[in-house]
Amino acid sequence: MNDKAPRLLFEKSRPGRGTDVIPRSDVPDRPLDSLLPASELASNLVPLPELGELDVVRHYTRLSQLNMAIDSHFYPLGSCTMKYNPKRNERLASLPGLASVHPYQDESTLQGILELLYDLQGILGEIAGLDAVSLQPAAGAQGELAALLTAAAYFRDRGEKRTKVLIPDSAHGTNPASAHLAGFDAVTIKSDSRGLVDMADFMSKHDDQTAVFMITNPNTVGRFDPQVVEIARALHDRGSLLYLDGANMNAILGVVRPGDMGVDLMHYNPHKTFSGPHGGGGPGAGPIAVRASLAPYLPAPIVVKRSDGVFALDYDRPKSIGRTRSFFGNVGVLVRAYCYIRAQGPEGLRRIAEHAVLNANYLLALIKEEYPVPFGDRCMHEFVASARGLARDRGIRAFDIAKGLIDRGFHPPTVYFPLIVSEALMIEPTECESRETLEEFARALLEIAAEDPEKLHEAPVTTPVCRPDEVAAARSPILIHPEASRAGIER
Repeated sequence: MNDKAPRLLFEKSRPGRGTDVIPRSDVPDRPLDSLLPASELASNLVPLPELGELDVVRHYTRLSQLNMAIDSHFYPLGSCTMKYNPKRNERLASLPGLASVHPYQDESTLQGILELLYDLQGILGEIAGLDAVSLQPAAGAQGELAALLTAAAYFRDRGEKRTKVLIPDSAHGTNPASAHLAGFDAVTIKSDSRGLVDMADFMSKHDDQTAVFMITNPNTVGRFDPQVVEIARALHDRGSLLYLDGANMNAILGVVRPGDMGVDLMHYNPHKTFSGPHGGGGPGAGPIAVRASLAPYLPAPIVVKRSDGVFALDYDRPKSIGRTRSFFGNVGVLVRAYCYIRAQGPEGLRRIAEHAVLNANYLLALIKEEYPVPFGDRCMHEFVASARGLARDRGIRAFDIAKGLIDRGFHPPTVYFPLIVSEALMIEPTECESRETLEEFARALLEIAAEDPEKLHEAPVTTPVCRPDEVAAARSPILIHPEASRAGIER
């Protein structure tokens, strides 16, 4: 901690400075324990800090200025696709007719929002090259799980007991977790020297027990795997399904459709691909798209258009896996995605992918002499550089580079992932960043490579909290202020 660290509200508190003006209670004066069970009452009241309103406003405003945000800093987080969120989408999603609807309203009063969601289902299906879409899942990881549960229901309905899901060793960590939660065994498929699926390993592990192969294409090292058609053919020959982790759709929007590659089901990350808000634990959405043969098993409800032109929520789906979320999806995020897609149009979506790939390749070319890229000098929307040489020769690890970037005003890239690259720096500039920003970021990386390692080991030095013991913080977090602890509020 340095001397720039902001004091906590508890430390600024002074007795009698509270600013609350509480109206007179209109509830009959009754003992508190008659209103709430004694088991729900704390033995002592929480000692809330007491400050004037202006002090509180300044406190939180200053804290907000200490945070990094996509509106203030470059976020090159590989595979997280932290792109700019256009403010137009926020304004449109906040229109009263969209923001004020309630899911318990009668469907006759929801025709506008239902038409929007119906159109979005069709748009996402067209982009995917697949037949049916569910908007219900609340995040990408839940979309993965919903898709695998849909696949499981499909095989169960066919009387087939398939036990395993094949997953590349470069996959996102949610893939094996989703497979396990869906009741499958996760089987790892190795990558070859190009960073692509090792076909010999795939063929040796693919058999009649394979339910799904989960591929990310382009994959997490930024390579497009041209073997995908061959993989799909091998899977389909044995009745297995090909799933696409849609986290990297930003690289292929409007250029290629997953369904045309042989993909049977996939999920989207609207917060990555279609500019929804990202970070802070939510909100999120994870729509899934599937082939017609899998459509009966999708989560319910699905938005449908009846023959009389009325839009409705279809719950009458006897083979559905059921709900994956309350009501019919995280509508606010879906509205933002709809606005973004409609603003771009088909040509705009293609330009997004082309510029994302161009930016990534330009940045790769600027830094590759100091930060080698193990899987080639060309990439799609992201690439994985390695600090292995710097770690070996100068004691500068990926972790140190990340901390040094914070001092230079950049959010660090994803580090130490994927595990198949030593001292990995996973970098994704997205299509939004200017050439000047990319060059400034490259200069920062090159400066760090030449910096005194001992100085770098202390970074960041410009932040209120410098280099904490992150392992100890994760294992033994202090989640309660001493004042509250002394008052006995331990739970």
